[in-house]
Amino acid sequence: MMNKTGLIGILLSLMVLLASCGGGKKSKEISIAYVNWAEGIAVTNLTKVILEDQGYDVKLLNADLAPVFTSLSRKKADVFMDAWMPVTMADYFNQYGDNLEYLGEVYDNARIGLVVPDYVTVNSIKDMTKDKARFSGEIVGIDAGAGIMKATDQAIKEYGIGYKLLTSSGPAMTASLKKAIDKKKWIVVTGWTPHWMFDRFKLHMLEDPKKIYGEAEKIYSIAWKGFTKKDPFAAELIRNIHLNDEEISSLMTAMEEAQNDESAVIRAWINEHSKLVNSWIPER
Repeated sequence: MMNKTGLIGILLSLMVLLASCGGGKKSKEISIAYVNWAEGIAVTNLTKVILEDQGYDVKLLNADLAPVFTSLSRKKADVFMDAWMPVTMADYFNQYGDNLEYLGEVYDNARIGLVVPDYVTVNSIKDMTKDKARFSGEIVGIDAGAGIMKATDQAIKEYGIGYKLLTSSGPAMTASLKKAIDKKKWIVVTGWTPHWMFDRFKLHMLEDPKKIYGEAEKIYSIAWKGFTKKDPFAAELIRNIHLNDEEISSLMTAMEEAQNDESAVIRAWINEHSKLVNSWIPER
């Protein structure tokens, strides 16, 4: 008969064996930072679901733009899917670029500028002065730290239009736009493409003869410097994520109509674009 000491020894050996076999194998963890901009929310949630299907534990971190870049540079967040260059976020790359790395090009036809409903007869920023009263002398903006807000401050000065730029958020801006359109009131907002509001409403972007808002921009996925070496599979997967006009438009529209069920909407979109999504997944 086995003595008590022997039995305890066997039990301890079994516990060590189970632990070493990794019975509770942990999935890799990735954190994705994002700001409350429609295209970023959509692409971030798409990336989250794809990574989760590859066995990752994904954490989303919502913040304003400045904290996002600070977190990436300090490795407090891993990835950001909504970096606009060469104009909108140039200041942040000048400040933090040495601690960041580009992963891939998410979208290649982005633009920022001032946007009005189609019933507004103004077509150029230089002509906004004469209709200042109809616009209540205000431009409805978004987050204070956004590149489009800095560009708009510059536009107000260089065009000499004398408008007041209101700080709000992406969702608050679109809510103000909808409210004005419902009443057929004149309104001008800081806007950008891609954005679902161009599918929902009839809008046009004001001409910018001085090119203060730049030409078409590109949206990149970025990470802290060295992330690719740490997780080459995730880096390659994210690098492969690229959307054309139709794809990003359908994704954003679906997300805007999600009503707090983002995962279900994303999975439905993935099912409809399975060939595309599968082409992004690297071989292990």
